Amino acid sequence: MRGRRAVLATLLLATVLIVVYWLVWFLVDRSILAMETRPAYIEHEQSFVLADAWLALCTAAAALALARRGRLALFWLLAGGGAGIYLGCMDSLYDISRNDWFGAGGAGYIELGIVVITFTFAIAILAWTWRNREALLRGYP
Repeated sequence: MRGRRAVLATLLLATVLIVVYWLVWFLVDRSILAMETRPAYIEHEQSFVLADAWLALCTAAAALALARRGRLALFWLLAGGGAGIYLGCMDSLYDISRNDWFGAGGAGYIELGIVVITFTFAIAILAWTWRNREALLRGYP
């Protein structure tokens, strides 16, 4: 199936980036990632942990199923793509309502980059999955 290796690499990269983000946030230095230190902002960011964990599970499971050429790849790809779109929308609305992207300096641009990467990844995965849905359902021997 054309593009399978690129999708696998993207899924693995997404999984690693999500895990690294939260490791840095909780164990290293959240000021590397945080745009501000207000308690409301910290609470907002930390409300994404479970949703990001779901996205990481989806991307990891999709990568595993795709590598094994299993039919469950279709489910995990669709679940991961949908989760990425949802998270991108949630993050965007918060950032736009507060003018974070262009009003917060360098940290705002990092946040904008995260949102753009999230949408790009999700749309690309969904588009590839849709184009290859029949082969994915067959298990593409």
